[in-house]
Amino acid sequence: MADAALAGKTIAVLATDGFEQVELTKPVEALKAAGAEVHIVALKAGRIQGFKHHEKGDTTLVDRILAEADPAAYAGLVLPGGVINPDALRIDEDAITFIRMFLDASKPIAAICHGPWTLIDAGGVKGRRMTSWRSLRTDLTNAGADWVDEEVVVDNGLVTSRNPDDLPAFCAKMIEEFAEGRHDKG
Repeated sequence: MADAALAGKTIAVLATDGFEQVELTKPVEALKAAGAEVHIVALKAGRIQGFKHHEKGDTTLVDRILAEADPAAYAGLVLPGGVINPDALRIDEDAITFIRMFLDASKPIAAICHGPWTLIDAGGVKGRRMTSWRSLRTDLTNAGADWVDEEVVVDNGLVTSRNPDDLPAFCAKMIEEFAEGRHDKG
C-alpha cells in the first residue's frame, strides 16, 4: 500500500547525461510510492543517459526541458549525483537559476553524492551543515559549508547524502522534508 505523505505534490528531479542511475531511480521510486508526481527535468528533450559508476547504464525519459520548467510548480527538488551530471549542470546558467529559485523560496532540496556541487554554484551551501561524496569535501568547505561524513544530513530542508549506500536513509529523509514543505530561513 502506497504512502500518501506527498499526495498532491509535484517534485522536480534535475539531471542530464551522466547521472548516477540508482541515485535518480531510487528517489523517483520512493517519491512515487509516497504519492508524489515526479518530473525529470533536463537540459534537452528525449532521453538522458544514466551511468552505473563508470559504465553506461539505462536512459531515462525526460518529462520537461529546463527551459519550460517553472520552479514555482514544484514542491521540492532532487539533485542526483554522478560525476558528469552535476559537472554539466553547474556550468549551465539556466540550471543554476532553477536551483537558486528553490533556495530563494526555501523549498526543500535533496542532493546526493556529487549532486551538491550544483548547490555551490547556486549559492546554497554557505553556513549549511551537509555531506556529499568525499571528493567534494574541500569544494563544499571552501564555499562555506560545514561538511560532515554522515549517512544523511538534514539542514533546514536541505537533505544530503554521500553515495548510493546511503539511499535508504536519504529517501526517507527526503520524503520527510518534502512533506514538511517550505522551511523558513531562520
